[in-house]
Amino acid sequence: MSESAPDGGVYEWYQRGSQLLREGHPAAAATLLGRASATEPDSRSILEALARAQYDAGRYEEAVISFTRLASTSPTDDYAHFGLGLAASRAGELRLAAEHLALAVAMRPDLGHYARALRGVRARQAAGPA
Repeated sequence: MSESAPDGGVYEWYQRGSQLLREGHPAAAATLLGRASATEPDSRSILEALARAQYDAGRYEEAVISFTRLASTSPTDDYAHFGLGLAASRAGELRLAAEHLALAVAMRPDLGHYARALRGVRARQAAGPA
């Protein structure tokens, strides 16, 4: 993507970025959604899509930053804490991962994948450094 703004406005960027993410092109989606988020930094839906795209593209440190922003603006958003926990785990930040996965589990104990992710991180913590 060039330095010039893509065609359309922020809503079109969000729509196209979300479509790219659904179609399995997370790096391209992250680029477009990053532009949208820079233009509309208070949009939670854009920020969530950006964080997901960064995670799916393997850009875990960037995803940690985006999910942190999401969780800080809405501390009761279980998905923001779950995403932050997963991204932190992949980035090797196990303490941060366990903290946010535990929050997600506390908020939504009915979601088994939250608890499985937390157990996995705690097992890695218990195993110590590789």
